[in-house]
This record gives sequence, C-alpha cells and structure tokens, in this order.
Amino acid sequence: MARRPLPRILSKDSAQIARTQIARSRELARTAADSATDVLHPLITVTRGLRLLASAGRRRWADTPRDKRGPLLFFVASLVLLVALMPYGPLLAVIAVMAAAAWHGRDRTPPAPEGPDESQTQRLQALYEALVPYFSGADDPAPLYAHGGEWEKAFAVHEFDDAGRVAQLVIRYPAYFPDGEPEARARIEQLLTAKAGRSREYRFGWDEAGNQLTVTALAPLPADVPAQRFVTAPGETVLGFTDPSEVPRTLPLSYGEEQIDIPPVVWRTGIRSTEPHLLALGHPGSGTSTLLRSIALQTLQYGDVLIVDGGGTGEYACLTGRAGVLAVECALPGALASLEWAAQETERRLIAINLARQAGDPPPADTRRPLWIILDRPSVFAYLAAADGRKDPQALLGVPLRHGRAANVTVVVAEQFDSAEALSDAVRQHTRARVVLGPAAPEQVEAVLGVPPHTTPMAHVPPGRGYARLGSGPVHRLQVPRTPDPYDDATSDADRQAVLELLPPRATAVEAEPAGLGRQTDPAKPADPAEPMDLAKPADLAKPAVQNAPVAAEAVPAES
Repeated sequence: MARRPLPRILSKDSAQIARTQIARSRELARTAADSATDVLHPLITVTRGLRLLASAGRRRWADTPRDKRGPLLFFVASLVLLVALMPYGPLLAVIAVMAAAAWHGRDRTPPAPEGPDESQTQRLQALYEALVPYFSGADDPAPLYAHGGEWEKAFAVHEFDDAGRVAQLVIRYPAYFPDGEPEARARIEQLLTAKAGRSREYRFGWDEAGNQLTVTALAPLPADVPAQRFVTAPGETVLGFTDPSEVPRTLPLSYGEEQIDIPPVVWRTGIRSTEPHLLALGHPGSGTSTLLRSIALQTLQYGDVLIVDGGGTGEYACLTGRAGVLAVECALPGALASLEWAAQETERRLIAINLARQAGDPPPADTRRPLWIILDRPSVFAYLAAADGRKDPQALLGVPLRHGRAANVTVVVAEQFDSAEALSDAVRQHTRARVVLGPAAPEQVEAVLGVPPHTTPMAHVPPGRGYARLGSGPVHRLQVPRTPDPYDDATSDADRQAVLELLPPRATAVEAEPAGLGRQTDPAKPADPAEPMDLAKPADLAKPAVQNAPVAAEAVPAES
C-alpha cells in the first residue's frame, strides 16, 4: 500500500504557529548569545589582546635585520631565564602579559555622540523656525513655537541617517492647531517635505489625541525584482510589493543570486472576493502594461485569459497562441467579437450554475475555471467605434462586471489619465480594486483611490511605482515586478529570459481548433448588459466554452 505524501502547504493557523515558534526560537537564541557575550567578555578581551601582541611580535621580528636577530634572540632567552629564576617570577610574568593583553584588547570604538552634531542642530533649528507661523498663536501665553525659541521642547524624537538627513521626527504641536482639517495637514506635510528633502518619500502619522506628528522617511521600494513564480494560492494575484510595516505576509523571491522575503500586495479574486475587478491608471510609460502582463502570466497557471489591446503596440504579442490565452485582439472588429462572446459566456455560466444549484448539484467544471478579461486602453476603441458608428466595446463589459464574481469572471482595465473621462460608468462603478502608477498629483491619486495617499508623492519614480487600494482597505505603496515585453529590443537578456520562462507552451493544432466560444445565441441580437437576465430560462449547455483555445474571429459574428 503506497504511503500518502504529507501536504506541502500548511494551513493558515499552522503557518502562523510555525512563524511564532520560529520567532520565539530566534529570540531565545539571541538572548543566549547576548548572555554568553556578557559572561565571556573578559576572556574575549584578553584573547584579542594576545592576538594583537603576537602580531606585533611577528612584525618586530620580521623588521629586525638578519645580522641582529642572533643578539636579539640571546637577549630574549636571557630575560626568560632571569624571570624563571626569580622568586614568583613566572607568576608575575603571566600577570604582566595578561594585563598588557587586556589593555591592548580593550574596545577602542569611539562612543556614539550624545545628541545631534552642529549641522544636525542647524537643520532642526531651521525646521523649527519654518513651523513657527503655522503652530503659533497671538493669544498663546506660553507659546511652544516662537522665533528664536528652543527646538528641544518641540521635537520629542529626532533621528538621522548616515547621510545626515532626517530619518524620523516626532513633532509636538499646540492643541489649538486644526489637525482635523485636510488643508491644514497638507500645508504642514508640504513644508516638512521641502525642508527635509524632496528626493525621498515620507509617511506622516497624526496623533490627534496626543497632539503629535510622526514623520518617517521611507526607504525606496526595490524596483528591480524580476518576474517569477510567486508562492500564492489559486485566486491570489500579486500586484507588486510594498513596505514591511504595511502587510503581515512576505513572499520568498529570487533577487539576483540571493533569496529574500518581500511583503506583497495580494489581490484575491473569485466567488468570495469583495473586489472582483481592477482598474489601473497612469501616465504613458508608468508601467500599466507591465502590470497587466504580470497579472496575465500569473493567472494563466489556473485560468483562461482574453486580452484586448487598445494601444495597438504589440505589448502582448508574446501571449498569442499560448495555452490558456483565448485571444489577443488589437483591432476594433475582433475586440467587439471577443467582448460579445465574453458577455455571452458570462450569461451561460450564470445559467449553468443556477440550474446546477436548483438540481442540488455542484457547479459544472467549465464554470469553475476562472476567466480573465484584460483590457488595455479601451478608450482608443471607444473613439474608433464612435467615428465608425459602432457600439462602444465598454458597453459589452456590463454583464461581466455586474455578474462576473458569481460566474468566476474577472475584468482588469488599464487606462491613461488623459483618457480617463472615456471610461464607462460600469467600469468606474464595479472596479473597486484600484492602482495608480507613475508620478501623479495627490488630487489625482485621491480621485482614483477615494482617499489621499498616506505618503508624499515623488516627482521622479521608476516604472511600475505607485499606489494600490483594494476596496475600502488602506492605501499601499506599490512596486510592480519587472515584467517587460520579451519581444522588445530594449529588454535585457535576463528580463527577456525571465518572462519567456513564465509563458505557457504553444497551443497544439487540436487545441487551437475553434469548436465554439461558449453558448451561441442569436447572432443578430448581441448581449445587452442593461437587459436583466432570466436565470430560470433553459440554456443550451451542450456547448461549453472551450478551455485553453484561442478565440477565432469566425466563432462570433463581427461587423465587417
């Protein structure tokens, strides 16, 4: 009888217990090492001194000329003999050697200076003087902020980095300052950013109860993490990486020749997801196409992907004909046909699931496989459709957006800021997972995410850098993994190879043969997203959607 292998993936509780035990073991080992160092400190000091004395003796012997080494050796031997013949001579010699070793082996590291140096004091005084007009009042009998005042009373904590810049600052402010008004906070944050240095990002923590403001300089997120397989469960998609203090989870990643743990921003999709669809906005070159490529490569492990590229630059040509990629459409007729099929497939899945539930059966297998609809710059197709008198392709997204969670259908849309007005109301309303990439004003970030960012934006950021918010959760700093187009000549060999290794194999001729793209409806009557669905209406379920097959233009009627 074969022995069943143990499960490789621990449950959530088991993983939490294992992490707790590991952390406790590390803490015990660290405490034991510190205790041993304190007990053995004299022995360590004497050993270090003996090593230094021995090194000095070897150097002295090497520097002595050859003709003088004989008399020197005779003198040392005579001195040893004299000490050996003296009363208590060996004991006194050992005590003298130990004392010399302890003296030479002492810790000579200069003590850390207490308090800031002169340049740091001038920087703190400048910050204090700059805050006086905002934190002072004419009727305050004992003002905390006054011109020429003492900054020590206002700054409770101050830390500097190795470059002499402010790393952390805890600022006390008077109780009458309107810290509940966003405009007043924004003025203080803008002032501190300018005085502390605009080349970094800062997090501001307002303690309204204690009248304290904590300013923390954030380390830059790693921008060169290559595309790779992430350790995630089905239904989890890694959008990028964030600060260690933001999420309690880390992922093991290959970072060059090293293995590191980086906290990810994980987007969960599926039937139980509260944010089943995503919208990404950014300026040209901000990395929205990189984000869509990264999402597509991750979802192809367990689902099917339909890609509609409005940019027409061939950013997704590497996915054409791959297993699991239903289609990569770059023209308006193909986009309309593919999205119309997606709406019909969503309706077919809903009816099949409803009939299975009425019969008390589990959902069919073809409805449990996730279907992803990825649109890059749909506004381009909107302009072309308006000029040609055709329907806007975004109108066909109403059914997948409204009923996609129940049908296991996910929609991902990426658009640029200058064309954000062309997004349909359905896209704006049903994409509750939001991503903003590239340099953007705080007003733009707030308009997309719903709340202002918790850090100061930078003027110059690498591609794929921005913010993410999943539903009503907190705003996270985000850095998208480096997933460039492998067919681009500007892509390095290492990045090209990393992306090519993640691509699924080419679909065979049998798999690529179109056997129908889901439940076929009346070709003369396309799916209307505004029309309510009759889930009790029997459907032709004998023609399920083809898995792992690229979409053929003949399968869905398209306007010529």
